[in-house]
Amino acid sequence: MTTTTERRQVAVVTGAATGIGFGITQRLLDDGITVVMAGLDVELLEKARARLGVLNRTDTFAGDLSAPGVSEAMIESARTHFGRIDILVNNAGGGLIAPTLEHTEETLQATIDRNLWTTLRSTLAVLPSMVNQGYGRIVNIGAESVRNGLTDHAVYNAAKGGVHALATGLAREFARHGITVNVVAPSYTRTDEIDAAIAGGRIGPRFRKVLDDATCLIPMGRGAEVDEIAAAVAFLAREDSRFITGQIISVNGGSSMS
Repeated sequence: MTTTTERRQVAVVTGAATGIGFGITQRLLDDGITVVMAGLDVELLEKARARLGVLNRTDTFAGDLSAPGVSEAMIESARTHFGRIDILVNNAGGGLIAPTLEHTEETLQATIDRNLWTTLRSTLAVLPSMVNQGYGRIVNIGAESVRNGLTDHAVYNAAKGGVHALATGLAREFARHGITVNVVAPSYTRTDEIDAAIAGGRIGPRFRKVLDDATCLIPMGRGAEVDEIAAAVAFLAREDSRFITGQIISVNGGSSMS
């Protein structure tokens, strides 16, 4: 029988075109894993895929994963191209960071859709095939702000808190099927996009305050680097992380402890 160590594993990474998702994709490719890159914008995905330069071990899927049926199409596309899926990284997210009373019905819905619904729908879509093969690694990207109550993050934390809770429930339910479900919860992370916005003066005073507050909470005195988040994801995606499940792994420079 062929084992996961004898064949190339296949991962799906959502929100893969930019930021943390792109970094995770790059790290998994470096580890020898084939990756399906999912996101909203097909052109952005193809540009990111070209940057990676590993066309034979990548594919892309574009669609709104918060909408019914799209995650199932993503999983089916990945299985059609590569035969199976061993790893799902639920990184897709976003939403408006704002004082709670400034949210509108539209921004409330968008924040829940982009963070919780994308994760829930993608996970539900991949679980049957993982159960059938008796193996799977699901890694959700959560948020350190769920623990530390970062400025203007209450609504975002409601969505990401759901992502954390979903993982612990699924971890217990599917442990006997060889499936682990964990969360990597980053602190403020310095992506290329955020660094470029800062350098170009494209952030307002409110967001500047959020970033300053986030950095002040971190004893190491800086935001995380993307590759530090990707390293934690890569570890949990490994076959030999098999006895770690239902955990929230904070990659946070010490901003909260225990």
